[in-house]
Amino acid sequence: MTASRDPAVAPELRGAGLRVTAARVALLETVRRGDHLGVEAIAAGVRRRVGHVSLQAVYEALHALTAAGLVRRIQPPGGPARFEGRVGDNHHHVLCRSCGALADVDCAVGEAPCLTASDDHGFSIDEAEVIYRGLCPDCSTTGSSPAP
Repeated sequence: MTASRDPAVAPELRGAGLRVTAARVALLETVRRGDHLGVEAIAAGVRRRVGHVSLQAVYEALHALTAAGLVRRIQPPGGPARFEGRVGDNHHHVLCRSCGALADVDCAVGEAPCLTASDDHGFSIDEAEVIYRGLCPDCSTTGSSPAP
């Protein structure tokens, strides 16, 4: 087990109105150090830092941290939810159809929402979520086929 390495995490949790627990600190650090992690990978990272924690506790903490705006939940079509620590900048993602690799892509045009809807139906749009799909460099060079 390892201790917290980021002294800014506890004040961020408090500032978001959340109770500071070892598991929440470990979870936020795991998400921020990871790369679009799924729940199982996050749980493993938290366990390495603090010992036993239930999967249900990880789900509950992720829900709280997402609601507080400290982590972002990404739901690729046909895949499990993933989480990242890059929040508040309305960036997009690129997803490999073969291996599931996911990477950040900065705004397509200008600032948030980066895109203009053809018909906003009266909504005041402040964010756009785009997932580009294709093959990552590794899958492109190995001739992997896209998943159906």
